[in-house]
Amino acid sequence: MTKCSHGIAALLLGVGLVAAAEAVSVPCPDRSSVAIWTSPLAPRGDVPVRVMAVLSDGPAESLVAVGPDGTERPLNATLRGGPPWSAAGRLESGRDGTYRIEVRRGNEPIACRSMAVGGGAHDTPSDGPALDEWNATAEAFFSAWIERLFDGPPEETLSWPSLEPVLRDPDRNFLVDHFGAGEDRRLRATPDCADLPYFLRAYFAWKVGLPVAFRPCDRGSATRPPRCGAPIIDRSLTRRPASLAQFGQLARRLQDTVQSGSARTGLDDDATDFYPVELTRETLPPGTVFADPYGHTLVVASWVPQTGERSGLLLAVDAQPDNSVARKRFWEGTFLFDSGVRGAGPGFKAFRPLLRDAEGRLRVPGNQELAASASHGRFSDQQTALSAEDFYARIGRLANPRGLPPERVYDAMLDALVEQLDTRVRAIETGEAYRRRGHAEVIPMPTGAAIFETIGPWEDYATPSRDMRLLIALATLERLPQRIVQYPTLFVLGEQDPAEASAAIAQRHARAIEERRISYRRSDGSPWELRVADVYRRRPPLEVGYNPNDCPEVRWGADASTAERSTCQRRAPDDQRARMEQYRPWFHETRRPPR
Repeated sequence: MTKCSHGIAALLLGVGLVAAAEAVSVPCPDRSSVAIWTSPLAPRGDVPVRVMAVLSDGPAESLVAVGPDGTERPLNATLRGGPPWSAAGRLESGRDGTYRIEVRRGNEPIACRSMAVGGGAHDTPSDGPALDEWNATAEAFFSAWIERLFDGPPEETLSWPSLEPVLRDPDRNFLVDHFGAGEDRRLRATPDCADLPYFLRAYFAWKVGLPVAFRPCDRGSATRPPRCGAPIIDRSLTRRPASLAQFGQLARRLQDTVQSGSARTGLDDDATDFYPVELTRETLPPGTVFADPYGHTLVVASWVPQTGERSGLLLAVDAQPDNSVARKRFWEGTFLFDSGVRGAGPGFKAFRPLLRDAEGRLRVPGNQELAASASHGRFSDQQTALSAEDFYARIGRLANPRGLPPERVYDAMLDALVEQLDTRVRAIETGEAYRRRGHAEVIPMPTGAAIFETIGPWEDYATPSRDMRLLIALATLERLPQRIVQYPTLFVLGEQDPAEASAAIAQRHARAIEERRISYRRSDGSPWELRVADVYRRRPPLEVGYNPNDCPEVRWGADASTAERSTCQRRAPDDQRARMEQYRPWFHETRRPPR
């Protein structure tokens, strides 16, 4: 190459570097409604960098990374929400240097930020806006993180043996290995139903450096909801990167403190970890908690919008005593609501944020302050006055604002019922797997109401709470024809008379439950198929089908004289079976006993 050629190359290289520097130094649009996050904390060019934009004023259309050389690289963003809305993509690999991450609508950037990769990683903020309290920015990021964590086609049944495989999946967990220390490979994550909301909140706080607050509570009584003590404010995770040991210590303290009463506190109580919110789409983002009157909790995972071809859905996740985690759709059989239960404050609730006062001290706001808040989901006592019918109607309208014809309502409810049956199949099989691992001894059965709230193998493998919800679900689907006549305005009937629509759904039900099937594993390992109609006919034996000392055939209500029951190898002890008969009215009437 001639000297002239070398000179031209150097000139062109210099022009390119200047252009790249100018591209990175262009001021970002001033838009407080958009925050851009990256993971891991210290990006490197040889490791993919995850990018997520979280928006409170509408969806993004694309994410673009402008490299150190000025080259634009589309990040093939997955769009979710909202509100809040999010766009998540990945920068697969690239040279070290400073990148400009742009959030675009059309071809125009609406927000951007610089990201240093490699050697200059400490020259600019590495992973997003600085957080030192649970403000609106942190809450929106938490919601977007939850939605991505449990994302998937709405028609799929998603379940995992515990939270661990979810948190270790880089396609789900935006914050996996955020500290670059392989911390998630060694993480123990086995929360049960009451622990799940707290564990998710604490894990997120660990990765982004936020404080955590929680309270010790009692379990309440038949005449009053649980009451809680002063908040415990833990700041051990605020200096990143906090170690896995530090998080593990906090997680153990959480699991030793919170219990099923923590979310059932009174709706008007200030001294709580949660506060009730208004029933609007904006105030029920992913991460919102639902507490039923009897201690079960779910975490909102996503809203699936209604289209001309598909019903809208509200999806949530819950954990079970055996530590399994599953995604569920909202309906009366899964989200039990009854504002008339004196011993509980049920409904949708948000975590109380941890905010700083004028002197910089952390504090937990009360209901009055939250009622006037413009930056958090506002406190509302709306749910206190709602009947169950009104409650379900309001959430139904949020999910399907254009309404639904009765047949689509029925099909969605049947799908949800079959989902519950499939979950019970897995729960019983988990108990059988426990026995196959060498635990052949009789599992002790608690006395009285303690069958619903205890610890040990009974809590892990018995299914009284799940079975009561299943019995409620069976009755709820069966009552749909009657509901069409009683509340015709909840349905899109067109020119059809409510009585005609009711009769058509009753016929659809009779036909559909003969067609839909589930399959469970018998004692000898062989599969046995049941129609949903069989489950309906077996409601009486299902009222006493929750004992893990009984074989699967008995727990699924098989008659002793049938071939299905011929493989059964064990029964619960006589004294346990006698007590189950004594407790049968609770299940027949689907009413939990007072504590």
